[in-house]
Amino acid sequence: MISSRHPYKWIHRASWGFGIGFAALVYWTVRLPTLRGDQWSFKDTLIRVGALTTGVLFALMTMGSLIPRIFDLLERHSFISFVSTRHVRSQKSGFLTMISILSICGVAVSSCALSSVISIMSGFSHDLKKKILGNNAHIMIDQASQAPWGEYWELQSRIQKIPGVHGVTPVVQNEAMLSSQSNTAGVIVRGVETNTIGSVIDLPGNIETGQFDYLSSPQKLESTDHNPTIPPTPTLIIGRELAKTLHVYVGDEVTLISPSGNLSPIGIIPSTRKFRIGAIFYSGMYEYDVSYVYTTLEAAQALFEFEGNITTLDIRASHPETTEMLTQTIRKTIQRPDLRVRDWHEMNQSLFSALQLERLATFVILSIAIMVASFCILCTLLLMVTEKRKEIAILKAMGASNPLILKIFIAEGMIVGGIGTTFGTVTALTLCFGLKWFGLRLDPDVYYIDRLPLHIEGVDFAAVTLASMVICTLATCYPAYAASKLQPVEGLRYE
Repeated sequence: MISSRHPYKWIHRASWGFGIGFAALVYWTVRLPTLRGDQWSFKDTLIRVGALTTGVLFALMTMGSLIPRIFDLLERHSFISFVSTRHVRSQKSGFLTMISILSICGVAVSSCALSSVISIMSGFSHDLKKKILGNNAHIMIDQASQAPWGEYWELQSRIQKIPGVHGVTPVVQNEAMLSSQSNTAGVIVRGVETNTIGSVIDLPGNIETGQFDYLSSPQKLESTDHNPTIPPTPTLIIGRELAKTLHVYVGDEVTLISPSGNLSPIGIIPSTRKFRIGAIFYSGMYEYDVSYVYTTLEAAQALFEFEGNITTLDIRASHPETTEMLTQTIRKTIQRPDLRVRDWHEMNQSLFSALQLERLATFVILSIAIMVASFCILCTLLLMVTEKRKEIAILKAMGASNPLILKIFIAEGMIVGGIGTTFGTVTALTLCFGLKWFGLRLDPDVYYIDRLPLHIEGVDFAAVTLASMVICTLATCYPAYAASKLQPVEGLRYE
């Protein structure tokens, strides 16, 4: 069904052409900007897509040129592989050849799509996990009622000495309103200890505009003004999206309005305090950039009238995957029944469970596409059994047993499925490595990420390859069984 003659020469020539084009586009691609702050460009994206496309075509052409060599090796391996390979590469029936090619293409496209989508979904999951772990504590100690609590200094010191703990910092967290001259927004205020917060979250490294030092030393920001205030106004660090909402920039004055306040004859008057924008951060997560506001621990305690109390002790683990064991150790260490200890798995359980379920559903749905392609293999083999009735009868008349005929036709289906699966897997690997290396840049104003995330796992590719081969092999069982039950007399009756 697939010719072994030298029409394959054009594949060699084409692969050389795609290889040269691939090398040229790679040269231009590596010269393109890759920094986060660079603007999205259609020209850059076109070059990257061109390099990726030529790379995939080069890999396909290279694989295509190897097919006749693989067939030659199979023909020398055993009698079963010899007969099955001869059937597959036969040119007598053009109709069967077309069906075989469509079967191979269907399996290849389905397995490629499944592997690529799984890798992209894994990339989004790992990117989300990285951002969550970078902007939140790995382990959090608080009260179930989320009320403020005190006497945390000794606990902080004891926890810091536990093996596997990277950093510990006290935090005051509460909701408030942030008002500028042009707008007002609801925010989550986080009062942090400036000398320890960097060991728990990536806030200092996420600063885009301004300086993190302005938080602990507002006088440095005041020194840039012509008329500095004495004492200096405390500062805030806000997210990029919140800065856009409030139309503020570094140095602008804003007002924080606390939900708690003082009782007066006309009701409760919320307490307010003036702040200045000391820096603007970008975390990569819209929910954080539009709502989180950071100030000093002392300023937050004064604003919310917590009088030296905190709401949480935030902890970063040296190895995030071992937080469950570390959480148990911390519970035994603090021995405070009024406090609860939770790790990032527990706090984000519903989110990651939903992602895992979505990934499983995608695997099942796209596996159906492989099943549809395998029906083409089933039809091909059934037609082949009809066409090869004479050959099957001759083989049986020469002494071939039913199990031997069964194995021959199963081998034919496995060859077709194996070629399609191999092409699909190689294409998916080339596509994924190309996307990871060249980077398909996205418009961050639209998608809030600057490039398509990918995470390539050998286990995923192995699972897709195994599932594809199993489905294709199962599709051969009925045609192979029908061929094995064919009687020699029936096959030779009209010859």
